[in-house]
Amino acid sequence: MENLPVYHGAIGKEEGERRLGQDGRDGSYLIRNSDSVPGVYCLCVLCTGCVYTYRLHLDDGGSWAAETAPGVHKRYFRKIKNLIAAFQKPDQGIAMPLLYPVTAQSRAQTHMEAEPRCNSLSPTQSRPNHYLKSQQQLAGRGQRNRNNNKDLQQAHG
Repeated sequence: MENLPVYHGAIGKEEGERRLGQDGRDGSYLIRNSDSVPGVYCLCVLCTGCVYTYRLHLDDGGSWAAETAPGVHKRYFRKIKNLIAAFQKPDQGIAMPLLYPVTAQSRAQTHMEAEPRCNSLSPTQSRPNHYLKSQQQLAGRGQRNRNNNKDLQQAHG
C-alpha cells in the first residue's frame, strides 16, 4: 500500500476530507488508513461537495475488496491497483467513478505552494477551489436566512 501514490497513510477522516476539498473536483479520490478499524483502509471520493468513504480490506486469501452500496455484488482483486482501475468506471457501487487521484506527492507540492513566500506578489493558488466556494455560498445563504427571520420578527414584534 505504501507504494501507491494515492495512499496518504494515517491522516484521519477530517484531514482526508480537507485534502479532497482542496482539490474540489467531483471524482477526486485518495486512500487512507481507517480511523476505527485497525488494518483496514478507506477509499474516499468527493462527489457534489460530500466525501463518500468505502472500507477496503485484504482477505485471508490475499485479495482486496471494497464495501460498496447494498445489493452490489462484492468483487475481489489480487492487486489494489486493479480495484482502483475497476472503480474508475461508472456504476460500480460507489457514489461516482474515481477520476482524479489526489496523490500524497501532489498534496505535498500543493502544501508547499500554499505557504507564503517572501517578496512574492503572485497568488499561491492557480485555480479556484470549488468545494470551499460552495461552502462559503452555503454559509452566506444561512446568514441571509437569519437576517430575513430577524426582519420578520421585527415586523410582527
